[in-house]
Amino acid sequence: MNKKIWLLIFSDVLILSSFGLIGPIFAVFITDNLIGGTLVTAGLATTIFLIVKSVVQLPLSRYFIDKEKHKTRSLLLGTFLIISVPFIYFIAKDVYTIFIAQAIYGLGAALAYPAWFSLFTNYIDNKHKGFEYTLWSTGVGIGAAITAYLGAEVAALVGFRYLFFLVGAVAFLGFCLLIILDQLETRKRKK
Repeated sequence: MNKKIWLLIFSDVLILSSFGLIGPIFAVFITDNLIGGTLVTAGLATTIFLIVKSVVQLPLSRYFIDKEKHKTRSLLLGTFLIISVPFIYFIAKDVYTIFIAQAIYGLGAALAYPAWFSLFTNYIDNKHKGFEYTLWSTGVGIGAAITAYLGAEVAALVGFRYLFFLVGAVAFLGFCLLIILDQLETRKRKK
């Protein structure tokens, strides 16, 4: 299998699994720990992420992905924005900070997701498409399943703030794999 596919898969497993640590308990954090936090504001936070991602993704993917030669740069920028979000959660005191974080998360996802899928499609072995997509899906699924439970344990043991720091640290490791991918792409373009 192409080493660039491995980098994309392992990066995604780290990043998405780290966010799996907070996914199931995010609403609890908002309602129990933030000024103005209610179930409605928890739902609104998710809505902000999805609307920003969905609205911004189309024009960004058209320019940065379809016309841009440096897809890894779009992936890096988007992923950097995504991995900054747990650190914003870490310092959040009110729901408005969470709303800003969710908008940043949406913008990052709008840049990163289309770039990731475009690169994955470029690197995939045409004879093993099903296996390579399934390897990614299985890795992310198992990682998120494990971390969904572990996140609740960590939050119960040491609190949400430490959990957010852990999420950011693990996601940063996934980001580092994308930096390696970008270096490989840069070398390829120079040849």
